[in-house]
Amino acid sequence: MNATPELREACPKHMEYGPCGGVDFDGSCEVGEFRCVFLDLPTVRWRGGGEGDDDRLARDAPGATGAPTAPGSSGARAMRALLATRQIVVADFPGRALDLASLEECADTLAGRVDAALAGDSGRSRVQFPPAYRAHLIQQRRLAVWTGLNCRDRNRVALESELAGLSEVGVAAVHCVTGDHTLTGDRPDALPVFDLDSTRAAALARRAGHLVSVGESPTTPPHDRRAARLAEKVRAGADLCFVNHAGGAEPVRRFIAESWDAGAAPGFIACVPMVVDHGSATLLRSFTTLVLPEGYLDGILAAADPRRAGIDAALALSEQLLALDGVVGVNLSGGAADGKEREFAAALAEVADRLQLGRPDGRAASPKLTP
Repeated sequence: MNATPELREACPKHMEYGPCGGVDFDGSCEVGEFRCVFLDLPTVRWRGGGEGDDDRLARDAPGATGAPTAPGSSGARAMRALLATRQIVVADFPGRALDLASLEECADTLAGRVDAALAGDSGRSRVQFPPAYRAHLIQQRRLAVWTGLNCRDRNRVALESELAGLSEVGVAAVHCVTGDHTLTGDRPDALPVFDLDSTRAAALARRAGHLVSVGESPTTPPHDRRAARLAEKVRAGADLCFVNHAGGAEPVRRFIAESWDAGAAPGFIACVPMVVDHGSATLLRSFTTLVLPEGYLDGILAAADPRRAGIDAALALSEQLLALDGVVGVNLSGGAADGKEREFAAALAEVADRLQLGRPDGRAASPKLTP
């Protein structure tokens, strides 16, 4: 099916390729107490390579024809080469917004220990440095950046500008998300833009020559069509999929198998919850439709040393996820309590150190990408 103008107007994010990851467990929209308008409809199919606006956005999506894709940036080439040799560790970047000292401190802590930092926009809608400038500042500290780019705050022209800047900066990859609505954050006075959604942004990023990732949430309604939706994102141009917190290794394994059955075989990067104190636990609980392994948070917070218990738990889950076919890496996911950004970065780095994916005798090759 295609999304009609009436359907797009009914969605608070004006999505073309819904539903987003903001559907609650009961099927309600993140913005209000009404059912997601996409929930009871067939999966919206990618229209690129045919007639219409999406064809202009992504003539070079896999299998399509048209103008040549822009040359890949130096960072994208380097990350593709790394992914061809081994699994990777990506860590959420914990530096405070608009705080250069915090940004540099966290970058210095992570540099040389994780393969890239996922520097995304905040779901709380706070003001931050523009993505390309932020990536430039972080990469000056010799830490590769995997930039998160959302459609909440930018129209397509602004997104194109950022993608051009990110290419010049040479980021490792671009993670395309639709974004949380401004009404769910601390800036409800800001107008939501949502000129595009994650699928269409992925096409735009692919056309700009980036290594492109998207997210998907196996436990978020509609559970039985999340793999099919990922398949459409891959058709639009996504190379990799971050699998949001799904409750452990077995749900991730099932989702990968379902995605293969749906014809989608991107590289999968599994999210691993990072909790080292009550502050980081509170932030993690704010994630939409969060599903963690049974007893995960309680076991960490009840421990005599929550930091040590949190690092051990993240390490154990990472190892389980990395053993799955199709998983090319893990994302150490979460955020720091206020004022604890450097300490949180150090915990992320310690998990990466203990995984030892970059050692000469470590995992030498990525797992298979196809079933």
